[in-house]
Amino acid sequence: MFNHVDVNLPVLDRETIDGVRYYDVPDVEGYTKLVSITSVTSWINREIFRAWRARVGNEEADKVTKAATSRGTDMHTLTEHYLKNEDLPMVKPLPEILFKQSKPQLNLIDNIHALEKSMYSLQLGIAGTVDCIAEYDGELAIIDFKTSKKPKPRKWIDHYFVQCAAYACMLFELKDIAVKKFVIIMSCENGEVKVYEEYNKAKYIKLLSEYIREFVNFKLQEYDKT
Repeated sequence: MFNHVDVNLPVLDRETIDGVRYYDVPDVEGYTKLVSITSVTSWINREIFRAWRARVGNEEADKVTKAATSRGTDMHTLTEHYLKNEDLPMVKPLPEILFKQSKPQLNLIDNIHALEKSMYSLQLGIAGTVDCIAEYDGELAIIDFKTSKKPKPRKWIDHYFVQCAAYACMLFELKDIAVKKFVIIMSCENGEVKVYEEYNKAKYIKLLSEYIREFVNFKLQEYDKT
């Protein structure tokens, strides 16, 4: 049984406008819209995805993207139910395999503060939904669950750690709680489960601020053209 610690995070409405996800968050004047951190990181990596799509073709890219999204959604569903000490729902065979092989790593999680909870930072102007905030191997962490065909080189997952940095900043701003590290648990179709841990929070908070600045500058240039 997993222990849970209630930190009372907000429930936020969200919507997608022109391909960008926004959250409605409370401020001194009522509510304001803040961009999702995942929309920011996706925009930063847009040229990589465009090049990949051009290389494999739109039909194959759509097929791979749809399969990956379905796999990831089912894996997240199983993981969330498991960590909530609930019965597991029926899903497709592949996500079930990916979940089962990751259970030894999931069992290192305890004192769960949040699962699939919305958060925001008025200071940074971003919002998002965190996979998990909990102790991992005894240390409080932002934890992100990923699926993949095989483990990714660490240099390819900077944007995952940037997302973790965003959630860490949101948590500190909202609840004055500081995490010790960022953790990515990646369950792969080749049978491996790779755990990436990162203690250098300052590095990725700095990179986060650079991502936000680039995104905002781009949007301002777009508005100037209209």
